[in-house]
Amino acid sequence: MSDMMVNAATAQKLTRTQKLVARRMAEAKREVPEFTAAIDVEMDTAAALRGELKAAASDGVPVPSYNDMIVRACALALRTHPAVNGSFDAEGGTFQLWEHVNVGIAVEAGDRLLVPTVRDADAKSLAEIAQETRALAESVRDKSILPEALADGTFTVSNLGMFGVRHFEAVLNPPQAAILAVGAVRAVAVPRDGAIVAAQQMTLTLTSDHRIIYGADAARFLADVRDRLQDPQGLLG
Repeated sequence: MSDMMVNAATAQKLTRTQKLVARRMAEAKREVPEFTAAIDVEMDTAAALRGELKAAASDGVPVPSYNDMIVRACALALRTHPAVNGSFDAEGGTFQLWEHVNVGIAVEAGDRLLVPTVRDADAKSLAEIAQETRALAESVRDKSILPEALADGTFTVSNLGMFGVRHFEAVLNPPQAAILAVGAVRAVAVPRDGAIVAAQQMTLTLTSDHRIIYGADAARFLADVRDRLQDPQGLLG
């Protein structure tokens, strides 16, 4: 009888941040009746605009990324769809519809997954959002982020497109009512004017709290974000 190999394991303690994330995600899955809805967005016009912005950018000035465009598009759409910018108060049995549109951006850095907040994102230009998101991401990575920069988010954008992920479903960040998962921009064949043409496409997936957001609400919000990204000149103002 051959000796059986014992599989050893090393116990790794969770950091304080990891414990917090684990607790909040478990609460979301256990307590919130969530659902998801997805939509495809054609990004050819956004890609062309980004190329123009890059060509015109001064040295040292950040060029807005696709994610910056998405944050801006979401911020404007949230103003039109207030339930998506809200939260459900289980104790009071009420909806909280927040006055300010504060968009969180999920940032991973080693063992850290934090969500710094772009406050009043609907009132900021695309260029301002680009500059702020880079500063926030850098402060997460160099561990200089301040607690107040992580507070008061009303909606979150989580992007895995840079890893080539086409589609995923993000877990809600309580007490927020919704989170948007962003996939990679990819080349696809689409029908257009009776022909099949190549286009750049991205999938957006919204996870929502069904206590405050219904299917039609999610669909209208996603369509609004899609339309703003497909006609991105409106994001520049």
